[in-house]
Amino acid sequence: MRHSKLFLIVGLMAVICSCSNDPLVVKTTTGKVKGIEEEGTMAFKGIPYAKVERFMPPQKADRWDTVMVCDKFGPYAMQAPMGNFVTEKDMSEKNTCTINVWTKDTKAKMPVMLWVHGGGYATGSSSWNPGMGLAKKDVVFVSINHRLNILGYLDLSSFGDKYKYSGNVGELDILAALEWIRDNIKRFGGDPDNVTIMGHSGGGGKIGSIMCMPAAKGLFHKAIVYSGVIVGSNTTATSSKLGEAVVAELGIAPEDIDKIQTVPYSELTEAGRRATANVRGIAGGFAPTMDGDVIVSQPFAPAFADFSMDIPIIIGSTLNEMGANYYGKEVTLEEAKAALEPTFGEDTDEFIEAYFEAWPDGSLQDMLSLDRMFRHNSLVTCNAVNELGTAPAYNYLFAWQKPTDHYSAHGDELPFFFNTIEKERNKVPEITPEVEKLQEIMSDYWVSFAYTGDPNTGDLPKWHSFREANEPCMIFDEKVVEREAFDSHMQDLIHKHSRR
Repeated sequence: MRHSKLFLIVGLMAVICSCSNDPLVVKTTTGKVKGIEEEGTMAFKGIPYAKVERFMPPQKADRWDTVMVCDKFGPYAMQAPMGNFVTEKDMSEKNTCTINVWTKDTKAKMPVMLWVHGGGYATGSSSWNPGMGLAKKDVVFVSINHRLNILGYLDLSSFGDKYKYSGNVGELDILAALEWIRDNIKRFGGDPDNVTIMGHSGGGGKIGSIMCMPAAKGLFHKAIVYSGVIVGSNTTATSSKLGEAVVAELGIAPEDIDKIQTVPYSELTEAGRRATANVRGIAGGFAPTMDGDVIVSQPFAPAFADFSMDIPIIIGSTLNEMGANYYGKEVTLEEAKAALEPTFGEDTDEFIEAYFEAWPDGSLQDMLSLDRMFRHNSLVTCNAVNELGTAPAYNYLFAWQKPTDHYSAHGDELPFFFNTIEKERNKVPEITPEVEKLQEIMSDYWVSFAYTGDPNTGDLPKWHSFREANEPCMIFDEKVVEREAFDSHMQDLIHKHSRR
């Protein structure tokens, strides 16, 4: 019996020692996690970084005593189902806040890149963009899920202090993730004093909001906004009206506001849809709110809060984004003018001339398919950062077009920057040596920026900041080249005839 107990103790100690020496087992502030090997990296997926109660700020995640196996992404935040691709069984309200980490070496001290997914403020998941591609290049890549749509951004502040922060809990979740990185990322080989935040589309808008949140100061040190200069956050004056309209649609009396905690998600979103249709002045429906407390200034209007104006930043867009696709169609000059005149009026001929000044080898189809929103907004913000702050601002334009539709769409750049083109055959249907080289160049720029706040590295083409040249733009195509103020005349006309 005595020998049996001895063998049991020795066996348990062996297990403990083996766990402590296993690089796939990492101790966090809330418990141990066990990751998996993934394409030359160690991946830790679905780690809880916060716990949530509906419409309340996030709280620290509960502790656990066992080793949590973190081998798959956490559930989607509650959102509209996407056919058979994402159903309600793939979602969770209570277990929304999960974080993923990819690293090559848990004993290193590498820069950290935090990715905030796109999908506007209503949909999306960290599972859309896995991080092993950049982690292979000696950074620690982190991504998160957080509360979205009506659960992340319903402003109920007019119903009392209990709900003071309800309109921004989606952004407060991202703040909680940054705090988790501060407290834990060293154990994954990351440097908490060298964190780059980055996001695409709605994720880029969220990055802008984070740069206007006083509580986030010091938790990140660089920023990247991909096709995400979203201008015009809600204010409490407008978002609280939407919150009141939702409550009215639900038939809840103000004194019974806590009943909203138990309304089924489907009923809540349907009430939100009706309320949004009836309330004017709402910027994008359920979205972050400049409340003067959590978010103290309008992001991208034209830049960020003063305390973030020393943050190096990269901002860019794709050639076509979500513009109309005229490729594959015969277009005459008269037809092109007819398509442009509702926007440019008497300046239509001048706009056409300005386009061909900027793109001498372009076509009428190129001109009509060109993005006229994200690039324009990106230039406005880069100029504002340069004029009002001390940080370098770098601008890019992703101009590579898919051979299948001759289009450079919203999000087509992501697999190149993330070094994952092999996984994105819908966006990169043919991988040629030129395409592989473009991926290498783009991801190298990103890793260099994460290390130093300067994308320039090695023998890559020199990429100047706005502080160093006249509106320099790095154009990413099969030929990578920088051009200065090449489309400024065209952008002036876009500014004149559009609302930013």
